[in-house]
Amino acid sequence: MSNSKDNSYINSLVGKGTRFDGELNLSGLLRIDGDFTGSINTDGKVLIGKSGRVKCSINAGSVVIGGVVKGNIYSTGKVVVLSTGMVLGNIEAPGIIIEEGVIFNGKCRVLSGEASTYEHRKGAAVSEYKPDWGTSEEKKEDKAKAEFLSWKK
Repeated sequence: MSNSKDNSYINSLVGKGTRFDGELNLSGLLRIDGDFTGSINTDGKVLIGKSGRVKCSINAGSVVIGGVVKGNIYSTGKVVVLSTGMVLGNIEAPGIIIEEGVIFNGKCRVLSGEASTYEHRKGAAVSEYKPDWGTSEEKKEDKAKAEFLSWKK
């Protein structure tokens, strides 16, 4: 038996070797294993696989990151960054889990009773973190990696 609120099935997929540019609005689960640039708005779950590379803002019910995200993330549920993940941007959610080995450059804000609904947040900007990706993008990633590795010593 399925219903429209079931977020356990993959509604949309950006597969490995695929590139998507634009705004994606959907209900249900989105899995990204390719390249995605733009914005994502869903009341469901966003899964970014190990080969996924995302440069966008994400507004979702929950987010699981195994690849690279360059942009801000807002979730009405939980954000999980797996050990293979890299996040360059801010995270706002009632629940945030960051595994050991993650590269993270941004701010986390754990929302408590103030967490608003997906519809209220749809299209809203997250905090004020505005990374300058410009031409020094690789330098920023290298700096974030070096900074992270220095913490482990």
